[in-house]
Amino acid sequence: MTASGVTLRLLDKADKEILKLPRTVKGAFFDFQHKFKTNPHTTGLKLQQLKGDSRLWSARVSDDYRALLIRLADDDWLIVSVKHRKDVYDRLSAGVNRVTGGIEYVDLEVVEESILRRLPAPPVTPTAAPEPAKSQELFPAWSDTQLSELGVAVPLLPVIRTLTTEDQLLGLVEYAPQLTGEVLLALFDGKAYDDVLDQVTAPVAAAEPVDPDDFQAAAQRPATVVTTSDEALREALEGGDFSRWKVFLHPTQAKLVERRYSGPARVGGGPGTGKTIVALHRVRHLVRQLRPGRDKPVLLTTYNKNLAADLRSRLLELGGEELLSRVEVSHVDQLALRIVREAEPGSGKQVMDDSQAVREWRALLDELGEEGWDPEFLHDEWTQVILGQAVATRTDYFRARRAGRGRNLTRGERAEIWQLAERFTQRLDRLGRQTWDQVAERAARLELGREQRILSIARQREEAGGLDNIHLQDGSGGWLRYRYRHIVVDEAQDLRPAHWKMLRAMVPREADDLFLVGDTHQRIYKNQVTLGSLGINIRGRSSKLSLSYRTTRQILRSALDVLGETNYDDLDGSKETLAGYRSVLSGRQPSGHSFPDWVTEREGIAALIKEWDADPGLSIPHEQIAICVPTNQMASEIGYTLGLHGIRPVEIRADGPHGDGGVHIGTMFRFKGLEYQRMIIAGIADRLVPRDAVSRLRTSDPARYRHEMQRARSLLFVAATRARDSVDVFWHGTPSPFLGPALTQKE
Repeated sequence: MTASGVTLRLLDKADKEILKLPRTVKGAFFDFQHKFKTNPHTTGLKLQQLKGDSRLWSARVSDDYRALLIRLADDDWLIVSVKHRKDVYDRLSAGVNRVTGGIEYVDLEVVEESILRRLPAPPVTPTAAPEPAKSQELFPAWSDTQLSELGVAVPLLPVIRTLTTEDQLLGLVEYAPQLTGEVLLALFDGKAYDDVLDQVTAPVAAAEPVDPDDFQAAAQRPATVVTTSDEALREALEGGDFSRWKVFLHPTQAKLVERRYSGPARVGGGPGTGKTIVALHRVRHLVRQLRPGRDKPVLLTTYNKNLAADLRSRLLELGGEELLSRVEVSHVDQLALRIVREAEPGSGKQVMDDSQAVREWRALLDELGEEGWDPEFLHDEWTQVILGQAVATRTDYFRARRAGRGRNLTRGERAEIWQLAERFTQRLDRLGRQTWDQVAERAARLELGREQRILSIARQREEAGGLDNIHLQDGSGGWLRYRYRHIVVDEAQDLRPAHWKMLRAMVPREADDLFLVGDTHQRIYKNQVTLGSLGINIRGRSSKLSLSYRTTRQILRSALDVLGETNYDDLDGSKETLAGYRSVLSGRQPSGHSFPDWVTEREGIAALIKEWDADPGLSIPHEQIAICVPTNQMASEIGYTLGLHGIRPVEIRADGPHGDGGVHIGTMFRFKGLEYQRMIIAGIADRLVPRDAVSRLRTSDPARYRHEMQRARSLLFVAATRARDSVDVFWHGTPSPFLGPALTQKE
């Protein structure tokens, strides 16, 4: 019998099992799927029903391994697991969840073993000591009916009643269906039943009544996460990663991607919650709504050149050249520079960064003999107030609001600053240089002017009964129009006010015009804005993602400790919170490593990496290990030390890693948007994190001190949440005051 039309798919979590198989078994599995698709009834596959659950079948992958499958229809099969032939097969369960309508597979033997591994060691007590009190079960307040109504897998209910510790709960979650894990962890973290029902269960609930016996219909629902592509499987087996974001959006994310918004919309959420994934899929969704063409009416932008390159490659993977051909991907400063150079084609001004600008401010003050002003303060005042608010005259500056700028200024001091700012801009003009803030402010002015001309043309057309006046156009022979129809912004918290003014003017004020994703807890630059004041109203169109797909609960708790009790804004004048931010992943606790000085600390880092390399159970490719430090000099020094120990260092620069196959090293700023299996955060000592210069502001400028401390906390928070599996924190001398007990705890 030949069955060339056979469909073979992988259920969610089966892919993770396959990645853990021995290399030879992975190869056998890849051969197995082709044989099965050709003819599942080939004698060598030994296809047969299991006795424990009649819906499950077994097929031979190799001498020692079997694939477990559900038969959805005659020629439609779903692989739910790959197990050794000696494993227990009579405690397996496959069913359709009555809430989500998705297929769920449970191996009770594996779940219970995972829980047992996490039982606390029995206490060593004298024989006469009384027996310790019995631990309380974790979920006594909710009945089996309530838990099942939330979507918890029914076969796991008896096991859930035996749980008494968080570790046991994490053991169950590791092998439970995803919704079961999300529900139980949300309840454990203190969420009310109704909130879990509304925020966790409702977004993934089936829209229509569920038939628990119709597996074929269940396989088509979003709640059944499957991989179908042979190529995706090959990439996984060879590269060790299914890149599942390419083929799957959590239903909560999908609703945000596909929704029609009446105006600008924002999606927030902590690190690893899938904000960038949502942005990429939103781009694809918007492109799919376009009429055929060759133009690029969708802009995808972000603050960082490194991230823009990453977005381009991920968008290419998501939709290929066809998708990329309708989208412009650009980091926002480069976009602003292009706008300015279009308007000023003869200008050859060199652009310099903030550190170079501060040096020029210092040089100007030295030349003038001015000792009463701090160059960093003047630079921030110029960029955040004068350029940030597009202040054009001395009189306007006297009236400008300075919210969050710290020290109050007298009228006389403002007059001095205005005169110094004029001299500074003249100095840069003579040097043929400009800052990125100047570029952004100039681009915003140009785009606002362009928008006004477009609106004027529209009014004239309306007054003329729909007739166009060619004399009102741009003089180039083309019709003046908005540059884009849709703009999607990643890492929105880092953009300058002028960037927002520019972007607002680049797109018509219509439905689905601006879509922003970001997290102000990860703001590592000085750009603080209120979008409403810049013409971008997101009220009523803000959503938040709260489930982390990258960071373990242990790392997450430590990272949240770093943020402390500081308040963060939501980009629109209100407070932002990470309440409800959680993870279903589990791993080891972050480890602290203390040393007397920087030299021995560097040696300790090298020793830890060599220890991982020597243990087959811990060894991973070096490019999945990153070391971040407070300064560029420290990055160079740790690279030198690693080299002495035969460990290849790869520097992370503004445009990404410079080299392949080594441990990635850079300052904390460089790791924004990146992720690694293991993060080593080094040099986290007092007076380095935060910098000593920040601490000195405590009495001289309390408001600025608070902002700088918040930024320093955010930077360390970003570094800690780049890790997927483990975080190791190193310091010498006194540890940073940001490190709570969880991060400094030693193994």
